Amino acid sequence: MTDAAFLTGCLLLAMPGMGDPRFDHAVIAMIRHDADGALGLGVGQAVPGVTLHSILADLKIDPGEAPDDPVLLGGPVETERGFVLHSSDWRSEATIDAGPLGAMTMSREVLAAIAAGVGPRRFVVVLGYAGWDAGQLDAEMRRHGWYAAQGRPEIVFDVPTEDRWRQAWLADGIDPALLASQTGRA
Repeated sequence: MTDAAFLTGCLLLAMPGMGDPRFDHAVIAMIRHDADGALGLGVGQAVPGVTLHSILADLKIDPGEAPDDPVLLGGPVETERGFVLHSSDWRSEATIDAGPLGAMTMSREVLAAIAAGVGPRRFVVVLGYAGWDAGQLDAEMRRHGWYAAQGRPEIVFDVPTEDRWRQAWLADGIDPALLASQTGRA
């Protein structure tokens, strides 16, 4: 098994040519990785036509001070379920630590706090998640699938969504233009 302490809080980057179009240029913020499996939130693609204000309206929460940011596609699993990846300056009983990336909360409470101007200072809202069964992610990483980049909150919170994949590679000292879309065998 890959070192779970390393993967929790890292940014998983889809390798070119990984073979699954759902994860083309994916940037996955890893929330958990242990013997039972893995959970991550996609932070590299917006859901077309969905914004924070539309989510708040659906939940009957006055948007108040909340910016009308795009909502991101967290992954192919349970795309109707919402999650907030945020800075560690706000917590509730439903908050889970996400290593260097901050924390994750999946309750209505965090959205109400954001709207009231008392929520986390930095956040992204996502619908859905990426999940792996026990050992599944480890196997994918042994093949030509994923690269575990250092978990840098500035990539998630400060870089425009469409630039996160490229900027995460560059932050690790790798020019993504030079990546091969196929692997060889020795």
